[in-house]
Amino acid sequence: MSVGELLQAALAAALREDAVLAEGLTAVFDALPVRSARPWALVEEPALTDWGTKDAAGREARIAVVLHDTGERPVRLRGLAGAVEQVVAALPAELGEGWRIASLALLRSRVLREGEGRWAALVEFRVRMLRGG
Repeated sequence: MSVGELLQAALAAALREDAVLAEGLTAVFDALPVRSARPWALVEEPALTDWGTKDAAGREARIAVVLHDTGERPVRLRGLAGAVEQVVAALPAELGEGWRIASLALLRSRVLREGEGRWAALVEFRVRMLRGG
């Protein structure tokens, strides 16, 4: 499995296992769903760049969680976005297959109106990872 797949799977699993998000979301997806009731979350494919050292493979990932909801105002969505931030910040460092998170930072969080009564929240992170021998 690639490090991008490991990261995406770890993020999706952590979001699914969180009690607040399990109560607040209908589903967490790792690919755009054909159909789902709102609110739901999508863990997007990470964009990866090299972050290696002389003696270790490394990757820097930009990965986003996009939440979709309905309502007159995005009050519930803001709470869900905050829960996503907390869950991702608490990710275990070990991803598997020798990959380990070296640093993780929130890059941006934004709520956008998608249309009449429809909202989306983007929560994007930078994750730097190294592979041990």
